[in-house]
Amino acid sequence: MIDKQRTIKNPVVLKGKGLHSGLNSEMKFLPAPENHGIVFKRVDLEGQPLVHALVENVTDTSRGTTLAEGEVKVSTIEHTVSALSGLGIDNCLIEINAPEAPILDGSSRLIVEALHKAEIVEQNASRKYLTLKEKFVYKDESKGIEIVAYPDDHLSLDVMINYDSRVLGNQFAKLNSIHDYETEVANCRTFVFLHEIEFLANNNLIKGGDLDNAIVIMDKDMSQEELDHLADLFNKPHVHAKSNGILNNIDLHFNNEPARHKLLDLIGDLSLIGEPLKAKIVATRPGHHANTEFAKILRSHLKREHIKPQAPVYDPNKEPVLNINDIKKLLPHRPPFLLVDKIIEMDEQSIVGLKNITMDEPFFVGHFPEAPVMPGVLMVEATAQVGGILVLNSVPDPENYLTYFMKMDKVKFKRKVFPGDTLLISAHLIAPIKRGIVQMDAKVFVGENVVMEGEFMAQITKNK
Repeated sequence: MIDKQRTIKNPVVLKGKGLHSGLNSEMKFLPAPENHGIVFKRVDLEGQPLVHALVENVTDTSRGTTLAEGEVKVSTIEHTVSALSGLGIDNCLIEINAPEAPILDGSSRLIVEALHKAEIVEQNASRKYLTLKEKFVYKDESKGIEIVAYPDDHLSLDVMINYDSRVLGNQFAKLNSIHDYETEVANCRTFVFLHEIEFLANNNLIKGGDLDNAIVIMDKDMSQEELDHLADLFNKPHVHAKSNGILNNIDLHFNNEPARHKLLDLIGDLSLIGEPLKAKIVATRPGHHANTEFAKILRSHLKREHIKPQAPVYDPNKEPVLNINDIKKLLPHRPPFLLVDKIIEMDEQSIVGLKNITMDEPFFVGHFPEAPVMPGVLMVEATAQVGGILVLNSVPDPENYLTYFMKMDKVKFKRKVFPGDTLLISAHLIAPIKRGIVQMDAKVFVGENVVMEGEFMAQITKNK
């Protein structure tokens, strides 16, 4: 049976304080059309700008997940998008009147309840899944972090956490099916160590924090006087530590509630891939930074999967975007190492270049005299030059910059290239250019056939 996309039938509103800003925040969940995705709208700002819930818009993960498009931000969104993902809601517009989502009770339970109240409905369009055919890994050995995705026919997650704490050591949480999200994960609250709270408060954070919206773990000895001071800080009744090291203001829903909350966060951060995932996820010591870095890996894979290897259309009667003289103004290369004849398409994200392969190419003298074929390394170089033109076109003074090759990955040579062939080299950005680092996916065509493909990384630097 084909799954259908889902949205909500009726608007529903949630109100509360932002965890760190302390600002009153109202989120209004609205129905959205097919293929809309999850989008936040800052109704408190002029023009009511949109922020799409996609991992390329993640700008900060220090105390939650923050999304931004331009100067417009929405922070601490992980519980909101986790609830939407856990309930299988693909399309929703969320109007928010503050820069931070409300923390509510520290879990996604109240969001889940509100979305049920709004009534979840199916739409006509089929749901698209990211289904993996190979293993993907993110690893940070210095912090003991590893997240692995294995191919599977549905989403399941295993999470292991380990803190250097006598109260919270090793914990394990498992979700066999996303259909169990509501009963197994949604009501699991965020947690914080007691020694962190006063530091955060003194550094102008957790202004909206409350002893009722987090599990507070007492991982070091503290006098009752100090505990009373902490309660006074949040204008709460005095508390004491129970034998399990948890403050007595709340009871745990599960013995492994902290690990289950990490699972909740992971589901939210992975939803930023943009399509529901079918995979077995095994995560060791996950956190928002690791989660979103892993989501970027899978998002890049998703983009490649959706790119159809369709050859660009070349009309020789049409004026090129850049001719050979224009290209020589951008690139420092010169014959016989200039391997681009013209640029026939270009925008901010993509480019198509052309190279005519003639028998006069100097490399055919030795490669091979009786069976001339273009070396694969020169196809890579031609692709890098086309990509370099795209990057140099993004700066106001390209003559003052050079582009250096850093890395190539997943390069495949699919067909031979012979004298008389015309190469159409198509490249597009798979991530925004940041700090001069460029990542591209490229395909080289002869006619309708892909002759080479791969991913490339380069760095643009100013001439010295």
